[in-house]
Amino acid sequence: MRIQVRRTGGFAGIERHAEVDTSGRADEDEWRALAERAVAAGPGTPPVGVPDGFSYRITVDGTTVYCADPRLTEEQRTLISRVLKEGA
Repeated sequence: MRIQVRRTGGFAGIERHAEVDTSGRADEDEWRALAERAVAAGPGTPPVGVPDGFSYRITVDGTTVYCADPRLTEEQRTLISRVLKEGA
């Protein structure tokens, strides 16, 4: 499974992008479950965010959803954090 996260916005407007390929990882099932829940909760079009807040585009194996602070689900927040931390 390939998971991509793109973060835009914020006070400085700096874009950040990261990607994780879970294929062959020992924790692949954990990533898959988290990604499926995060994608299921996201709309297919970008939501209206708040001034200086972050907006996110999450793509999992070709399926893209959008979300924005402060209205992230716990699964979206966790997935975004993990991908931005561990991804390349």
